[in-house]
Amino acid sequence: MTTVFDDCARRYSDEVQSSIDFSGLRHDFFLAAKADVLARVLRDHFGAAKPSAALDIGCGIGLLHPHLAPLFEELVAVDSSAASIEQARRSNPGVAYATSDGSLPYGDETFDVVLAVCVIHHVPPGDWHAFAGEMHRVTRKGGLICVIEHNPLNPLTRLAVSRCSFDADAVLLTAGRTRALLEKAGGSSIRTEFFLILPSRRPLAASIEKSLARLPLGAQYIVSAKA
Repeated sequence: MTTVFDDCARRYSDEVQSSIDFSGLRHDFFLAAKADVLARVLRDHFGAAKPSAALDIGCGIGLLHPHLAPLFEELVAVDSSAASIEQARRSNPGVAYATSDGSLPYGDETFDVVLAVCVIHHVPPGDWHAFAGEMHRVTRKGGLICVIEHNPLNPLTRLAVSRCSFDADAVLLTAGRTRALLEKAGGSSIRTEFFLILPSRRPLAASIEKSLARLPLGAQYIVSAKA
């Protein structure tokens, strides 16, 4: 998998955009939607306080980080692809990047928030429990573990994944499976929210999405758990 993402680092943005062109939306719309739902989850957990340190696992070329960085005092990110990390560093000089393939190069209970955004479906299923365990290990007690994933119950999501070459070996997880992974890793107070039900930034669309967030309709979902 590392080789795949090393090879596609330079064309990653174009590849993703091509896979979602049928939606009529730019990739940045979907990045902003992820950041918006994450911001709501953070406010519900931490209140008005900004978490001091967050780790983004499997960050790729860092496209999400201009949206994420304002949510935290410090943003740290890691990926197994050295080519992707090199590109991410150039684009986001304020983020602390590192490469890692396997165990995370951080001590126990280092971060207030640990994220994996559309990453676990690239991890071999036999390693899912170890991946979730590492997320829990580096999260401070009382901190938050957040996983954003594609919703396999949404047909448009499946279409987008099928059109993306580096998703050829992706194994999509249902929200229930992700919840079970975080619970087995030691997480508690687990919350699930589906989003990208209506592809619009208008206030009415946002209101409708919020009212339907518990239903498995959205293109993606977020599962969060208290460490």
